[in-house]
Amino acid sequence: MDLSERELVQKSKNGDLDAFERLVSLYEKKVFTLVYRYTGNWADAHDLAQETFLKVYQSLPALREDGSFAAWLGQIAANVCRDELRKKRKHPKVSLDEMMSSSGGVPLPALSAGCPESALEQWEMSEAVQEILNSLTDEYRLILVMREIQGMSYDEIAAALDISPGTVKSRLSRARQAFKQKVLARRNFFNLSRV
Repeated sequence: MDLSERELVQKSKNGDLDAFERLVSLYEKKVFTLVYRYTGNWADAHDLAQETFLKVYQSLPALREDGSFAAWLGQIAANVCRDELRKKRKHPKVSLDEMMSSSGGVPLPALSAGCPESALEQWEMSEAVQEILNSLTDEYRLILVMREIQGMSYDEIAAALDISPGTVKSRLSRARQAFKQKVLARRNFFNLSRV
């Protein structure tokens, strides 16, 4: 029997852990992608995705009946990411992955059964895009991830970030421009003749 998202939320509010697990399974990839693209680190993303769902479960009673679960979840994930970045600024630490990268021991991606060269190129491109995302301000990175990677609507982003849709549009425009400038600065890597 398939339950609607609203029914799963209501059952979860009433303490039904199975219903909450189903909600998690519906949104875990989206949340992980959001926090990974925001942090740029797999280990942090895994931890922050778990923290997000823990906060969601603890805060379920506060979710309004007429509220969008997806937008509310996005808001919690964004807040968890912002909190983590604030902590990192106060107490910087280096992850094992970062130590391996700086010492030349870059972990390779899991290669597909198809063409290893193509998989490696795709991984390198993904890493380059992540580096550019990491170099953007937190505000720009978050809004780009929400819109371009998560595919959230302007209204969903506005609700998640507690800003107006007009502010979403203007920030997104500035974020896209900043991203484009950084891509153009690496024109050779991205094989761009001119844009």
